[in-house]
Amino acid sequence: MRSILVVNPKGGAGKTTLAVNLAAGLAYAGDAVCLWDLDRQHSALQWLARRSTHLPAIGRLDERERAPRKADWLVLDSPAALHGKRLTDMLKQSHKVLVPIQPSLFDIAASSDFLKELAEEKALRKNTSIGVIGMRVDPRTRAAAQLLSFLREHDMPLVGWLRDTQMYPNAAFVGESIFDQPPYLAEREVAMWGPILDWVRQR
Repeated sequence: MRSILVVNPKGGAGKTTLAVNLAAGLAYAGDAVCLWDLDRQHSALQWLARRSTHLPAIGRLDERERAPRKADWLVLDSPAALHGKRLTDMLKQSHKVLVPIQPSLFDIAASSDFLKELAEEKALRKNTSIGVIGMRVDPRTRAAAQLLSFLREHDMPLVGWLRDTQMYPNAAFVGESIFDQPPYLAEREVAMWGPILDWVRQR
C-alpha cells in the first residue's frame, strides 16, 4: 500500500477538496483506496458519509483503525497547523506528499516557511516525493506565473493545476467528486487531473 499525504498548515488551502477528489480518481481506476481524515472538522468523513454506494467505493479510517492490507492507496487529509514532530511522523508514513497552494500573496507568503521545512525533511527521506498543486487558478494567468516563480525559488515541482469552479463544492454536497460528474460537464476538469494522477502513480 502506498500513502499520499495532502498537507498545508494554512487553513482554507484546499486540502480536503484535493484529498477527496484524489481518492475518487484512484478509485475510478479500479484501485482499492482508503481515506484517512486527520482534520478536527472531519470534512472528508462527512463527504464519505454522503457518498452513494453506487459510486466507486472508498474506505474510511480514523486514528483507531488500520488500513486493510489489501488496500492499494491510503490518502491522508492532514489537519491545519501541522508542524514539527507530528509532521515528521506523518512524512515517515508517506510515499508522496501533495501541497495545495492558492496563488494569492497571502497564501504564498504563508507557505514559504512550510516549504522550507518540507525541503529539510525531504533531505532526510530520499524516497519521499513532494509536489505542489496550484489550487483555484487558471494556469494562463499572472497569478499562476507568480506561483511558478515562487516554487522555483524553493526548488519545488508543480504537479498540476485545479481551476476555480463551483463544480467541486457542488459535487461535495452529495458526496461526489469531479470524476462522478457527467463527461459533458466535467471533461475539462478531469483532464487537468491527468498529470496529477500520473505523478502520484510514479514509483
